[in-house]
Amino acid sequence: MKSRCLVPFAAAVLAAALTGCNPQVVDDKPADSTSSPASTPSAASPAPGGPAPGAGALPLADAIAAIPNGVERRDGYERDSFRHWIDEDNDGCPTRAEVLIDEAITKPEQGDRCTLTGGTWTSYYDETKVTDARKLDIDHMVPLAEAWDSGASEWTAERRQAYANDLGSERSLVAVTAKTNRSKADKDPSQWLPPAEGAHCTYGADWTATKLRWKLEADKRERAALLELAKNCPDTLVKFEEAAS
Repeated sequence: MKSRCLVPFAAAVLAAALTGCNPQVVDDKPADSTSSPASTPSAASPAPGGPAPGAGALPLADAIAAIPNGVERRDGYERDSFRHWIDEDNDGCPTRAEVLIDEAITKPEQGDRCTLTGGTWTSYYDETKVTDARKLDIDHMVPLAEAWDSGASEWTAERRQAYANDLGSERSLVAVTAKTNRSKADKDPSQWLPPAEGAHCTYGADWTATKLRWKLEADKRERAALLELAKNCPDTLVKFEEAAS
């Protein structure tokens, strides 16, 4: 399976991406967080998408400020413009299965054509334990329609496919309950946040890192909502690796 771990990048690259702040959700992904009192929403602990602070990490508010400004446009969007759930490495497992295997707390068994049975997961949006992979959706952290609005409409089909199947960063795709994913739909943080308050800092960092990784823009309403969220996340750091062109 293709690795989804971050790798160090040159100091010349703009620093910004993710540190989670969810004190309640713990899984077997790399612990990418700082420490603060668990009683506050900004407390950091291992959570999907929450990277450890390191050289070049920025406070969440500073990372948000680094997202390019833009005016979002939905003209011409079709979901089929983003080919997704491909088997990029030809190992028999499409992107959806790769994410499920990677994020499982208890690993599922793999059958023919990468059919998965068993396994357990934690959906960090609603802090729910899931034991049936069929009840999970793989969420694009920045939804495909939002990505289109924010700059992906100008991309090649190949780059949109790379975005829709991004296993190079563990925050780009996340396994969550179908209920929360469908509640989120194509909304940005000004319109939707995870129902679990303890997930908000992680989510804000994940969203910001994905926008920066792919050089996507943010409009005024989205930026204002992210900055308001960041007020409650003083210990959340963001770091990212820019996606290949």
